[in-house]
Amino acid sequence: MNANALTLNLAPLLAVQGVCKSFRKPDGDELVVLENVNLTLRPGEIVGLLGRSGSGKSTLLRLIAGLDAPTRGVVDYQGAPVAGPARGIAMVFQSFALFPWLTVLENVQLGLEALRLPEAEIRKRSLQAIDLIGLDGFESAYPRELSGGMRQRVGFARALVVHPSILLMDEPFSALDILTAETLRSDFLDLWGEGQLPIRSVLLVTHNIEEAVQMCDRLLIFSTHPGRVVSEIPIDLSHPRSPPDPRFRALVERVYVEMTAKPRGEARTGPKSERFAGTGIGTTLIHVSSNLLQGLIEAVSEPPYNGKADLPVIAEDLHMELDDLFRVGEALQMLRFAEVEGGDIRLTEAGLAFARSESDERKHLFARHLLTYVPLAAHIRRILDERSSHTAPKSRFFDELEDYMAEEAAEQTLRTIISWGRYAETFAYDDQRQVFSLENPA
Repeated sequence: MNANALTLNLAPLLAVQGVCKSFRKPDGDELVVLENVNLTLRPGEIVGLLGRSGSGKSTLLRLIAGLDAPTRGVVDYQGAPVAGPARGIAMVFQSFALFPWLTVLENVQLGLEALRLPEAEIRKRSLQAIDLIGLDGFESAYPRELSGGMRQRVGFARALVVHPSILLMDEPFSALDILTAETLRSDFLDLWGEGQLPIRSVLLVTHNIEEAVQMCDRLLIFSTHPGRVVSEIPIDLSHPRSPPDPRFRALVERVYVEMTAKPRGEARTGPKSERFAGTGIGTTLIHVSSNLLQGLIEAVSEPPYNGKADLPVIAEDLHMELDDLFRVGEALQMLRFAEVEGGDIRLTEAGLAFARSESDERKHLFARHLLTYVPLAAHIRRILDERSSHTAPKSRFFDELEDYMAEEAAEQTLRTIISWGRYAETFAYDDQRQVFSLENPA
């Protein structure tokens, strides 16, 4: 069911207009998650939302479902503003979200009971939904008796049983193993293509680029911090789609290029906002272990890449998820060991030198780059050097970070800096006492 001229001429089921969503941080500053987001969803479309962690995709789904309200802007469903949970919009979650004390049938019936339908109608439609998604015979089973794929099928049945116009899917296959996810995706697309699903349109959030190209008619690419729609990519391939097809691969490559493009005119949202990695101690650090950093440097440095790799190719070779690969690539870029742009990752001279070095030389090189290019690491080391005890409590730095970011982000940032500092032997950390020190470094 590709979007075609007829579909594009239909009135949209959903129109998101100028939507912004922000939250108040502990220090009183505003954290902008979504900024001026516009999108439409027409009958017969599967539209994919792609973006890095922190781009606000799941937040947007919650606004569309009526589970939260935008700070500014409007979400219109069939011509009326969404104000509270919208009848006709259903959601499938990543985590299955089943009630363990209820059977398959009872879990599916829940959505209809809220509509106050006759008991006979509830049972009939629930059994039909269970049969449709391939779980006939498991009506009396409990979630603990089912595999992950079967539990997600129950999640689909529970969403479909209310016959929604729009189905929102928040990474519905990401918690499944590769084979189970592929089977469930294929079954869903078969039912969609045959017109058997009681839905009119789908909005899919995913981190899996191949999944997005396989399933969707259009892709909307989101920037991060804050989330904005920065590009739209039409997918004009007929179903079924084959990943080895050169046209399929070209679209995957295009998405990688779009997602690694440099930020487009991002405005700062306040005096303490630090958008780009390495610009100050207020930079949020996503946790990436030193083992992953070393592993990607080594992989890119070796044949057949020899210092430069196509991101979709190396992601496939290393069996890495999109978000994991981007996290490692961003960390290497911050540390000046690599550059990530245009869908490629290229090692710098320092990155190539790291790959050629022995263990001790690697540590020394990593330490130099850590203290030079990650201001928080340099800040911690300077404080430790200046104090006669050469120690400082974690709370001293945690309180500083809370001026720039939420508590969870501050915790994650310190966890990252502790890991990198230990590897580089620039400082030590005692988790029991929650104290930084210079015990290990020479």
